[in-house]
Amino acid sequence: MTLLITVIGILILVLLISYFKIHTFLAFLIVSIGIGLCLGMHPEAMMKSIQNGIGSTLGSIVSIIALGAMLGKIVAISGAAQQIAQTMVNLVGTEHIRWAFMITGFIVGLPLFYSVGFMLIVPLAITVAHRYNLSAIYIGLPLLASLSVTQGYLPPHPAPLFLVKQLNADMGLTLFYGIIISIPAILISGALYGSTVKNYMQPPNLSFVAPQIAAENLPSAPLSIFTVLLPIVLIGVGSIVPPYLSEGLLKQFFLFIGDATVSLLIAVLFASYALGLFSPKNASKKSLKQSEITHFFGDAMKDVASLFLIFGGAGALKQILTDGGVSQTIADIMKDSNMNLYVSGWLVAAIIRVCVGSSTVSGITTAGFIAPLMTTTAINPNLMVLSIGAGSMMFSHVNDTGFWLFREYFQLSFKDTLKTWSVMDTLVSITGLLGVLVMQYFI
Repeated sequence: MTLLITVIGILILVLLISYFKIHTFLAFLIVSIGIGLCLGMHPEAMMKSIQNGIGSTLGSIVSIIALGAMLGKIVAISGAAQQIAQTMVNLVGTEHIRWAFMITGFIVGLPLFYSVGFMLIVPLAITVAHRYNLSAIYIGLPLLASLSVTQGYLPPHPAPLFLVKQLNADMGLTLFYGIIISIPAILISGALYGSTVKNYMQPPNLSFVAPQIAAENLPSAPLSIFTVLLPIVLIGVGSIVPPYLSEGLLKQFFLFIGDATVSLLIAVLFASYALGLFSPKNASKKSLKQSEITHFFGDAMKDVASLFLIFGGAGALKQILTDGGVSQTIADIMKDSNMNLYVSGWLVAAIIRVCVGSSTVSGITTAGFIAPLMTTTAINPNLMVLSIGAGSMMFSHVNDTGFWLFREYFQLSFKDTLKTWSVMDTLVSITGLLGVLVMQYFI
């Protein structure tokens, strides 16, 4: 009954948004309350779950999205995005630009949380597509496949990192095996499937497209690239260096600057000076006043304000499904299965992901009942981390904030978002499992 209520609730959510055209946030609240009551939750506890879901979801991403939007705006209006786009096109040509973004997405995705990488790189992809009259989806989908794979498969992202600790896996081996499995997953879901969406010419959200600036007024390519890579470098250093340091002030310093919010704040401040306030040698390019930069940052907030409501609504539904026992019900159903353990772990994570929407919740929940089984079976814990991680990326849809982030930036219809984004994530999940099943015979 629990799963039936969940499925019916999600179907109603889809109808409210796509057919009845109810605002997404209102639809989320209506369905969250309906599912909560049908699951037998006490009204007071249900409303507390909704509030906690909204708060926990927004609390973890508001600062990242806001700072990412600010950085994207200053990179755009200064001409840095245009300079980077032109540099990439000059290096690889427009016919190979999607491959350049796919590789960039993987490199950026290794140290960065998905939302940070999305905010930094997707506006560049949209700008390139707009400049050269290319399909934004055709350019962006390989990039997002790379970001999705790194988020689901590889530590130090939250769910894989938690799984490594819970299943007593080796961090280095998991990362090594994960990179091997990532390559075919990205090629299939990003490069191969991404090549089928070339005819999607729907204009993306033009708020993220930088205005055309004369070449002589552009910032230098090294400065432009450094500004975009700065938070990536800081987060990377904050992840790599601390394990080799003893406890003390220096270790705390690297952990501090490696925090996603802190690294983006440093990048925004640097960009405000280097790309805005700093007076360039080229007299034809005027520096910006602080009041102008503040105005542009205000515009950046307007561009992403609607996302906060959508994310909050998705967080409310996620929390209702978690507190209502959906995750535990799925785990109990699968616990006594005789299925291959890698497939079992993947399937449980996939079902929880589809029902709850959060890949992190999916991975963490699945670890709870897989961990005891690891002590009685000769299963490779590193591959199990990857199997569960792959399952946690299964079929992103209306209860996943990533679904709405993608739709908002690329301005697709509900149906086309399912046909592009959701299919891509499903391929990421399935190819990851196949990679694990193949690799088990070689290690």
